[in-house]
Amino acid sequence: MPLGSGLHGPSELIKHAYFPCTAIVSLHYITSLGASAEIAGVGSEGMIGSAIFMGADSTLNSATVHTGGYGYRVERRALQQAFEHSLPLRQVLLRYMQALMTQIVQTAACYRHHSVEQQLGSWLMATYDRMQEPDELVMTQELLASLLGVRRESITQAAGKLQALGLISYRRGHIRVISVSGLRSYACECYSVVRTELQRLASCTKKHGCVSEQATRNKIVQNQDPGRR
Repeated sequence: MPLGSGLHGPSELIKHAYFPCTAIVSLHYITSLGASAEIAGVGSEGMIGSAIFMGADSTLNSATVHTGGYGYRVERRALQQAFEHSLPLRQVLLRYMQALMTQIVQTAACYRHHSVEQQLGSWLMATYDRMQEPDELVMTQELLASLLGVRRESITQAAGKLQALGLISYRRGHIRVISVSGLRSYACECYSVVRTELQRLASCTKKHGCVSEQATRNKIVQNQDPGRR
């Protein structure tokens, strides 16, 4: 799943679901004038292609890899069959959908009520949490601006402020988190709300005896054609 690759576009038939492992994917909406904003981020905690088991063929948003890495790609039919026949799998995926909806709702409120500096802090912390081996994040001002739905100049000012506070190091599109605890405290409440809800639903899944992440993926793979595994 290389950086910048598109997994699906708006109103396109979704042929595959993706379960990121080390990659991180941005779900974003693009207006008719070409402006865009991220509505949710997805890492190893989630999946792309929920329309497949929610009864739809497509969505209005696009899915693009913003941090390159690896993941599992599953055929549409295989996921539908596994979802239909496996109660534990349905529990896992539907609980994740609740967490995803929480993130989307919180993102909408965040864009409306919090400063660009707080939004950037929350986005960086969420991305930091999803990175398997946190290091430098390669992210241009243009990409960050499109993800947050603001002007590039706003990203420059926000990143400069976070750097002046000693929270991050920022140079030529390379961002490194210097103080995790400091950035977590500076980020708006949206980061902690989404993180807490995801942890709560994950605990609920384990409490009710749902299958593990790897077992879930194995179950899906078993439903694929032998020649396509």
